[in-house]
Amino acid sequence: MLKLTRLSLALVAGALISAPALAQSKAFVTVNGQAVPQYVADAFINEQKAQGAQDNPEFRNAVKEELIRRELLVNEARKKGLDKKSDIMGQMEIARQAILIRAFIADYLKANPVSDAQLKKDYDAFKAQLGGTEYKARHILVEKEEDAKAIIAKLDKGDKFADLAKQSRDPGSKDKGGDLGWSVPGAFVKPFADAMVKLDKGRYTKEPVKSDFGYHVILLEDTRALTPPPFEQLKPQLTQRANQQKVEQLIEELRSKAKVN
Repeated sequence: MLKLTRLSLALVAGALISAPALAQSKAFVTVNGQAVPQYVADAFINEQKAQGAQDNPEFRNAVKEELIRRELLVNEARKKGLDKKSDIMGQMEIARQAILIRAFIADYLKANPVSDAQLKKDYDAFKAQLGGTEYKARHILVEKEEDAKAIIAKLDKGDKFADLAKQSRDPGSKDKGGDLGWSVPGAFVKPFADAMVKLDKGRYTKEPVKSDFGYHVILLEDTRALTPPPFEQLKPQLTQRANQQKVEQLIEELRSKAKVN
């Protein structure tokens, strides 16, 4: 059986709740007197092709058979009155809305594309946020300040940081000796980042560093110059983020003008 994508399912569901339009569209196939419109088949075919399906006679026959099977099942559902149940009607309406929203957003972004000048401005801001240095740090996270002070006292006596890290509350680093790998300050919460960048290589914080997560003891192992990825490499991600911001701005404008009771 032809595998259906989520959108294809939604397209079929949307067609079910637009029955008046069916009579006005050319029929792709008719099942027990009920027409499956050509536009449903076209949408179904295009979505499957976008997912990698090869357009050939065998594929077209498979689409036809799948739509016949679905129409038979839909008819049985209608006979049982399932299309009149409020929860089913709600799900079909949500599917219809999702398709319309996606189409509207695609149309809006096509008419209002993000300029390269804006993307380069965003890229420069991204580089500035990254800074010019990467830091390789370790940390031990504990719940209480006195526990962090006790760890610092043990470090002062010569205990190994990696061994003490086993008591850390951070599951992502405790089994790696507290190792956080190479990161930029912006990857950490501000109190952590501020304390880390003040450390000299090979030194650890002499006072516990408090954050929303608890108390940290931080060891700075090394630093290196940071070379950010080139603009062209980041352009797709920058475009996606700019488009998301553009859509959010549009929604906020529409919401501010809307009359909601």
